[in-house]
Amino acid sequence: MRKLTGAVLATLLSSTLVSAGPVDDELVINDETEIVTRTAAPAHVADVLDEVMSGWLFRGTETRAMEMDDFDNPGMIFVEQAEEQWNTADGSEGKSCADCHGASTEMAGVRPVYPKYNEEAGEVRTLEMQVNDCRENRMGAEKWKYTGGDMVNMTALLASVSRGMPVDIAIDGPAQSTWEQGKDLYYTRTGLLELSCANCHEDNYGNMIRADHLSQGQINGFPTYRLKNTKLNAVHSRFKGCVRDTRAETFSPGSPEFVALELYVGSRGNGLSVEGPSVRN
Repeated sequence: MRKLTGAVLATLLSSTLVSAGPVDDELVINDETEIVTRTAAPAHVADVLDEVMSGWLFRGTETRAMEMDDFDNPGMIFVEQAEEQWNTADGSEGKSCADCHGASTEMAGVRPVYPKYNEEAGEVRTLEMQVNDCRENRMGAEKWKYTGGDMVNMTALLASVSRGMPVDIAIDGPAQSTWEQGKDLYYTRTGLLELSCANCHEDNYGNMIRADHLSQGQINGFPTYRLKNTKLNAVHSRFKGCVRDTRAETFSPGSPEFVALELYVGSRGNGLSVEGPSVRN
């Protein structure tokens, strides 16, 4: 069984470390959309992982069941709200998302490749950055808060129309330097606990600390509805919370650091299916 670092053991004091590996189960949404929840690790992480696994496999029976039916998935309420927003004109140009892109279903295939390098902008962009670019420069509308309700709802809609499609994030070419920055952040110990992302999600996935079942930290299911705070959560909100839990000063959502980290972490899940909005604890 993998061992926790001394720093974590010292922090947990009398807490016990219990092995509780991922379940051997299959995720099919609405009895029709098959989700790949485990597959061979992509080449760029094959030296540390044999296979990559969705966080769905690390949840309890009831939580897993909620994601298998849209009627039971509370995240779908916010997808419906975003669908209305998609078809509503906003901004000085009097345009809606649908005016340029058609039905939201026409966006199938977008979520699996983000973050991605934008040649015109000369930078790696997340889906949130691209949404705000459209709002500001095509619609003449105000940008949404990076992890605000409107934004997380819209990214959940864009994820939902790509469910079942494989994550395929490009990390070569002009995106490589950003990917390398994200990798450095993933393996850098931070905070009073001196923990890196890898300490939990690479070295100790499958183990339980108190009531927390550690997954591989894959983000193919984001945005995710968390039972803990009863709302949809953006991936940068989760990054912020994880860094905070190491007792370190964290970065802001949408910061270059978190964009780089999302590119790297997202690429670790290449081959898994998009499953957002997922349901997690």
